[in-house]
Amino acid sequence: MTPVELSRTVLHAVRRAVDAGELSVAVPTRAVVTPPGPGGCGDYATNIALQLARPAGQTSRRVAEVLRPHLVGAGGIADVVLTGPGFLNISLDRAAYGGLVAEVLGCGDRYGYADRADGRIVQLHCPHDLRAVVVAEAAARVLRSQGALVRVTAEAFDPAWTTVLGVRVDAVGPAPAELPVNVRPVPAPADPLPLGHDAGRWALLHPAAHDRPRIGEEHLVQRESNPLFRVRYAHARTRALSHNAADLGFAADPGTSTSASTCTSASASTGTSNGAGARTGTGAEQGLLAGLADHPRVLAAAADHRAPDRLARHLVAVADAALPFLLTVLPRGGEKPSAAHRARLALAEAVGAVLAGGLSLLGIDAPDHL
Repeated sequence: MTPVELSRTVLHAVRRAVDAGELSVAVPTRAVVTPPGPGGCGDYATNIALQLARPAGQTSRRVAEVLRPHLVGAGGIADVVLTGPGFLNISLDRAAYGGLVAEVLGCGDRYGYADRADGRIVQLHCPHDLRAVVVAEAAARVLRSQGALVRVTAEAFDPAWTTVLGVRVDAVGPAPAELPVNVRPVPAPADPLPLGHDAGRWALLHPAAHDRPRIGEEHLVQRESNPLFRVRYAHARTRALSHNAADLGFAADPGTSTSASTCTSASASTGTSNGAGARTGTGAEQGLLAGLADHPRVLAAAADHRAPDRLARHLVAVADAALPFLLTVLPRGGEKPSAAHRARLALAEAVGAVLAGGLSLLGIDAPDHL
């Protein structure tokens, strides 16, 4: 279950409570679901009860108590726990996680893409600035992945930008008066071309548009201190695991997650949370699954805000969650491959697909070997 699907499930729970006469409110058009904050538990949390409390004329805690049974009965949800003033903390069941991995593998590096064009026509116009052009081109890639038709133009353009960074625009020259410059990130303080194609693009795209990028050799080092290296290394490790598993005679099978997270039964019965102790299962795998589930939302947000940096930082978060998990995928010593190993391999391959697809949208290569 993705965050988008879970958001719909939350709205359906509100609608059922309204239809049953338990709440008297207008059903909102959107329910925000995010990873749980401090003191929370499970896989996701929503503040929908706080949002509805005033129009319902009830406390947010009471609204949450009304909504909880409608959520617990929904498919794909294992448990719901109330914390704080009325946050609903949702744990997904193992089958839901297995379905998520299967969905990612089925879509490959196009996981999170829109099914069809949505009718949006977007014109991005840049000044004569390399960072602006790279950001606009990457934003256009993300927008197209979400179904938009996009045209990128620049007031001026240097051929070296294409030669080194592979960046292209649809037209060059002054735009009509009705189309002002609408992509203007903080310019780079130095020429990124000496960094080459991948590091140069990453240096310009990873920081937010309002931040001044750092242009230095730190983007070239093959160490954990370099976020680009961690992303590409995690991708290469997923590819190596597939080859090594084949040599051991087994292949990926999404099956079910080996460590889906739930809240303790005591917390469920009392309506409180034990904080960090309320989680079960391994944090590495649970966080990784949450990152994969969040990928479609990140792509949509990056498209809406013309902010490819959101995608870049998301890839770093996925890679950082993946690296400790990838050490657990293959059998050790004389251990025989089991269903758990096949499920972990499927999750690893899903990670590789997300990282490869995300890097491709940023115009950066995802090599199988580093």
